[in-house]
Amino acid sequence: MDTKIYDMGKIDIAWCPGCGNFSILKVLKETLSELNIAPGELVMVSGIGQAAKTPHYLKGNVFNGLHGRALPPATAIKAVNRHLVVIAEGGDGDMYGEGGNHFIHTIRRNPDITNIVHNNMVYGLTKGQASPTSLKGFNTPVQVNGVILEPFNPLAVAIGLGASFVSRAYSDDMKETKEIIKKAIKHKGYALVDLLHPCVSFNKLNDRKWFKEHTYYLGKDYDPTNRDEAFKRATETDKLPLGVFYINKSARPFEKKLIAYKNNKKPMYEREVNLKKLKDLIKSKKI
Repeated sequence: MDTKIYDMGKIDIAWCPGCGNFSILKVLKETLSELNIAPGELVMVSGIGQAAKTPHYLKGNVFNGLHGRALPPATAIKAVNRHLVVIAEGGDGDMYGEGGNHFIHTIRRNPDITNIVHNNMVYGLTKGQASPTSLKGFNTPVQVNGVILEPFNPLAVAIGLGASFVSRAYSDDMKETKEIIKKAIKHKGYALVDLLHPCVSFNKLNDRKWFKEHTYYLGKDYDPTNRDEAFKRATETDKLPLGVFYINKSARPFEKKLIAYKNNKKPMYEREVNLKKLKDLIKSKKI
């Protein structure tokens, strides 16, 4: 499938020149193309932020909601139509800050969705405040004396909660990032891709040189089913590992546990609503 099928033509893209989001958009188109996922089979869900604009820059179905609220509608969309490929996309502030509560409970539910988080360790849309993943000591126009909090560790949290697929990638390593996203999309269950990338305008600390010097790839002998080792690697801070950290093969997707599909495999959106039964149910609950 040609990547041009996802092109939106001549549109304005509201990202700064050199932003890592451009690489992510290119990789995403290539990934979808190589997996033969047609625009009509794809739903991208996002909240607010520079990363959350990504679904507007490629052809497909889009649900754009509130800040930090991408994961609940993504879960619902997959539940009512299990044939769709659902990707929830946003930044580190959107997903781990405003959406931190939904991040936790989506992991617990384990819907069959891919969660791509553009992690540039700063709020870009609102001009450079510290985000949940900003490093301690990072100076911003708001944190003028430097960030005093330890950064949020999404991978450790996800592994600790038993997420069924946990990974980290770096946007400039496009070949490796594409393979990681492919694995995430093909995985049956919730798949986290914490995608590091530079913000050239508002994060001068974590630039491309910093990422190259502070990342390394998990080796070929690494076992992603070993949860203890995965957690240990996720808590490394001197150099950040890249690759697939953890796969929980025993976790069942949310949709397979729903009572609605126990005796009827038809997608919920295709079913007729029995208005009489609905009215009777509502009436029976009235005091």
